[in-house]
Amino acid sequence: MRFVSFLLIIVLWGCQSGSEKEPSPATEPANDMIITDPAHLVVLGTLQDAGSPHIGCKKECCKALFENPDPLRKVVSLGLIDPNTDKYYLFEATPDISTQTKKLKFIAQNESELPHGVFLTHAHIGHYSGLMYLGKEATNAQKVPVYAMPRMKSFLETNGPWDQLVKNDNIEITEMQHQQPVQLSDAVSVTPFLVPHRDEYSETVGYIIEGPVKKALFIPDIDKWEKWGTSIIDVISEVDYAFLDATFYHGEEINTRDISQIPHPFIIESMELFGSLPPEEKQKVYFIHFNHTNPVLNPESDAYQSVIENGFKIALPHTLFAL
Repeated sequence: MRFVSFLLIIVLWGCQSGSEKEPSPATEPANDMIITDPAHLVVLGTLQDAGSPHIGCKKECCKALFENPDPLRKVVSLGLIDPNTDKYYLFEATPDISTQTKKLKFIAQNESELPHGVFLTHAHIGHYSGLMYLGKEATNAQKVPVYAMPRMKSFLETNGPWDQLVKNDNIEITEMQHQQPVQLSDAVSVTPFLVPHRDEYSETVGYIIEGPVKKALFIPDIDKWEKWGTSIIDVISEVDYAFLDATFYHGEEINTRDISQIPHPFIIESMELFGSLPPEEKQKVYFIHFNHTNPVLNPESDAYQSVIENGFKIALPHTLFAL
């Protein structure tokens, strides 16, 4: 199994030395060197469900992007590569699944055009709607493993058009349970855990992704931290990387909807909650799942600089993390 890209090698070196070096959000990785290593995560998308530019948006955050889209602005997703088993996996089936799967296949240097498994967090559009591309109208895939919680599994099996994917054997759903590890290989496991969110059609989970050496936390969607019966501070202390919901920088950026109805933790709230952490703990935090209005999408913004100056990080596309 081979991994590609000089830039990703630099990022990997940073991950292992404790100070990640991330690619510029405006550039694609180079492709001129190959490495072989243990399991890795790669950031495949960082945006909230509806992407950027956002449908119907008239604000400055989207205006130029309708004419000149940023190819790195993809809906939130992680890729997991396990070279020891020659397999790769997706976390979330987003509307950008076509390009995200191709990118992951390329980085993994794998012959399979489709992932060896897809882990879903919940039934909101940006997190599962990409499954449609596994159906008859697109790839007509054969039994792609999909990992889902009980309500999510039932939702897919009993509602069209998703039930066609099951009936046509495009996907094969494995039911997960709260805090029960899914063992992908001797050295790689994935453990789902329930988190509070708007659970209209399914429960919502985050994941602990564990490799031979390191662990990652992935919570792209959650309501306010205080609504969770678990201390996020304690969970951060148990992992090496924490990819955390950062949909909004603050409530002021949303002026067309009732912000109380979309109660994600604001970045400013998370930074205050994590403010007393020692520097090495803050460096684990990678904010992710940005709404199109979120100013941290602009590296030149005061908001972006505030996150960095406070000791935290912004998840960037195609950054590689050793597990």
